[in-house]
Amino acid sequence: MKFNFEGNLAELKKGIDIFAKEFNFEIGDNGFPVEVVKTAENKLGASFQDGKGKIFYRDKIHFFRALGLFLEGMEGAEPFEITEEPQFHLVGPMLDVSRNAVLTVDSIKKYINKLAVMGLNSMMLYTEDTYAVEGYPYFGYMRGRYTYEELKACDDYADIFGIEIIPCIQTLAHLTQALKWDYAEDIRDTADILLVGDEKTYKFIEDMITAASAPFRSKRIHIGMDEAHNLGLGKYLDNNGYRRRFDIMNGHLSKVVEIANRHGLKPMIWSDMYFRLGSKAGEYYDVNAKIPEDVIQSVPNEVQLVFWDYYHLNEEDYSTYLKMHKKFHNDILFAGGLWTWNGIMPHHDMMLVSTNAALNACKKEGINEVIATMWGDNGAETNLFTGLLGLQLYAEHAYNKKVDMNRLKDRFHFTTGIHYESFDELKAFDVIPGVSDTQLVNPSKYLLWQDILMGLFDKHVEKIEGLDKYYDTIAERMDCYRNAYGEWNFLFDMPYHLAKVLAIKAHLGCDIKTLYDENDKEELRHIAEEVLPELYKRVDNLRISHRDQWMTTNKPFGWEVLDIRYGGVLARIDTAKSRILDYVEGTIENIPELEEKRLFFDGRQEAGDKKLVHCNQYTRISTASPL
Repeated sequence: MKFNFEGNLAELKKGIDIFAKEFNFEIGDNGFPVEVVKTAENKLGASFQDGKGKIFYRDKIHFFRALGLFLEGMEGAEPFEITEEPQFHLVGPMLDVSRNAVLTVDSIKKYINKLAVMGLNSMMLYTEDTYAVEGYPYFGYMRGRYTYEELKACDDYADIFGIEIIPCIQTLAHLTQALKWDYAEDIRDTADILLVGDEKTYKFIEDMITAASAPFRSKRIHIGMDEAHNLGLGKYLDNNGYRRRFDIMNGHLSKVVEIANRHGLKPMIWSDMYFRLGSKAGEYYDVNAKIPEDVIQSVPNEVQLVFWDYYHLNEEDYSTYLKMHKKFHNDILFAGGLWTWNGIMPHHDMMLVSTNAALNACKKEGINEVIATMWGDNGAETNLFTGLLGLQLYAEHAYNKKVDMNRLKDRFHFTTGIHYESFDELKAFDVIPGVSDTQLVNPSKYLLWQDILMGLFDKHVEKIEGLDKYYDTIAERMDCYRNAYGEWNFLFDMPYHLAKVLAIKAHLGCDIKTLYDENDKEELRHIAEEVLPELYKRVDNLRISHRDQWMTTNKPFGWEVLDIRYGGVLARIDTAKSRILDYVEGTIENIPELEEKRLFFDGRQEAGDKKLVHCNQYTRISTASPL
């Protein structure tokens, strides 16, 4: 299809050319005429009537949202007219590129293309130590850190569509990787927290802020400061004695804000530390948290508070906590979560329910800025592009007072080329038989990584029947999807191989234990000689597929961690085979690993009301010993 866009296209031409390649249309004088009108009204829209098209918009990003609506509408045979009204001033993702997976520049550009057609106008790159800081060669060493040139290339590309990239760093805690080197000895309070109050620390922070902000047009910066649980309790305590931690927090914040001000930057921070310090139990979501008025008044006015909440499932809870934030005199930004950190697969139901509740509350409470976090906890096993469905949900909230799920599904198919149902199917790895949609469990992760002979989670699945057939069925569906979705093959090929592994491994430890207890050496031999070699092949196929997925979107740094995890599974399969054969052939009298009674991982007894658990720590899953 060919279009002739008419109007002042100076700020839009580069983006239109990119869209032409992305959505397979041509531009020419003999195409369908499309009038492009920029207005002052906070609305956007698209129509096609009487052989003529029209797109109107206020902000640049709104044009590309409207262009997507126009192209989608042109796929039908009927005239159409669509008008939308933006609900938020700022909306977009925060991509975690600090948990080993560092997106390549090409991947960030691919993400930006999707943000543009969805109409999302911002992006944060969460970088703890994955950006280069002049004078600190060990900062981000061997971690895939971004260069100034790489980040500037991303910002230049985002600007084509009117998307603001906001640097997102840490200036207090969450700096374990940065502070583990010897250069940081004088500025380290605890393993992950900077030494507050020391001038060397503030020199380091200014160097970080300078490096992090330099590549970007944005004058905003997220300076972190969340989850500093041991603030003032390490070297600081030795040097200064005990001080009220509210005072330590605000004193440090004032110093960092002063640095940001010198660089012409508007800072924001995660809000949790104020509420944790005000809670007797140290909790963030504590409606009884008491924050002294002098503390509230001493928070610098120019600091924006970022309220993060990914866990609550009803609108009233979000409204309650937003009202608590309003006791501060600071502007509020809400950060929800797309549940890319559940384990090895995303938890789409938790994302859907929590996001709808949160964003509905934000609209009612007058919150103008929202972001969608995509964390990569514990090694970034889940690919960040699995967050696209959640971003589409954010986009539909951003332009509609109420979200129509059928419309959402149509939009997602248009923007990505993937059917909603296919993408949503990824949740099936964890929402196994007997699990409710929003139950917080992640069996696919621990059933993959746990040991065959010492399965720490076997007690939780021993009575679940049919897991082999269940995961075989998932493998069949993933096989269809990986062959159907061209450029997105990498999102479904790895899950296909994961399902093939779990079809054998999910219940294998339980079966081996039962056969051992029954002294069925014939079946144990069958497992050692037939089942385990097949499992070995499937795990290695999964490793290769997962590696291909990683290299498609991320820099190579960080993959070595998953190679080590897969290598451990493969080595333990080999050991299990050897141990079982030694036993059935009489070389050894027993297998002590199988003599041990299986216990619930979380300490529950037989009377427990549920069997599955959530664990997202590989070191806890793979062994009961230190790792």
